[in-house]
Amino acid sequence: MTKRLLRALAGEAVWPPPVWLMRQAGRYLPEYRALRAEAGDFLGLCTNPVLAAEVTLQPLRRFAMDGAILFSDLPIVSWALGQDLRYAEGEGPVLPPIRDAAGLAVLNLKQVADKVAPILETVRRVRAEVGEATLIGFTGGPFTMACYMVEGHGSREFAAARGMAYRDPPLFGALIDLLVEANLVYLRGQADAGAEALMLFDSWAGLLPPSEFATWVTAPTARIVAGLRESHPDVPVIGFPRLAGVKLGAYAVGSGVSAVAMDTSMDPLLAAAMVPSTMALQGNLDPLALAAGGAALASETDALLAAMRGRPFIFNLGHGIVPQTPPEHVAALVTRVRAA
Repeated sequence: MTKRLLRALAGEAVWPPPVWLMRQAGRYLPEYRALRAEAGDFLGLCTNPVLAAEVTLQPLRRFAMDGAILFSDLPIVSWALGQDLRYAEGEGPVLPPIRDAAGLAVLNLKQVADKVAPILETVRRVRAEVGEATLIGFTGGPFTMACYMVEGHGSREFAAARGMAYRDPPLFGALIDLLVEANLVYLRGQADAGAEALMLFDSWAGLLPPSEFATWVTAPTARIVAGLRESHPDVPVIGFPRLAGVKLGAYAVGSGVSAVAMDTSMDPLLAAAMVPSTMALQGNLDPLALAAGGAALASETDALLAAMRGRPFIFNLGHGIVPQTPPEHVAALVTRVRAA
């Protein structure tokens, strides 16, 4: 029998819906914190197949999720292309910013496959143990990755990256093109290693106005999806254009993805009206409602389930679990969804 999450991704209105949570493997789990202390630096953890596989599987053991998402991070492709990457405590990824053609020239597509080999070994290890859960591989959308690579760190505005897109579209476009190709190498490798579904996180897509969104988010995503359909036609792709708002419908149709993830701010009824009824929606419980628990969690969960009943749907959060979330709240959520 086909796995429940894959059935939803194929357009079936599975009920109760399958459930998994973004960042379900992470700092809110005491077993993760213990392993993280043992692993040393974060990049070392991501590239250690034994430890990364263990982290990926931890939430499945606790909560019997329908999906297991590969434990890794968005800037891995930047690192695989040859950009230095380190993690500053409390600050996230830090990279030497790319601001001109010389910075772009140091990147090397040919080395990507070798650099990501340890992560593909993680995929193989996890696939051997996920059972009835669906193994989800992922990467960052080209625009979001370009934001980090040009800015050099996290930002609320990513002014340097967005400014480059306006001032020098050929240079920014060359970076996007390179990221499309690198992501295809990486995602095809994940699918070959056993990933049963793939997800594109375009976390900063919502910073763009409509014309720029179409150029730098929807079009590159469509190229990646088309390339994957050629090589892996049976592997569905979930797109997450965070904060897309009313652009979500055009993205759903224009990108060619199998499913669209809704962020916390999206009205699920509006999303259901914009996105084809045969396409799965995923999301979008507020992570802070999950952290709060109790009556707030129950009412928000029930409202989301009521809004999505009757269409292909995967229950998830609208963004990642926050570190202060009590694990017992996650257990209560999964129980409530299962009882829908």
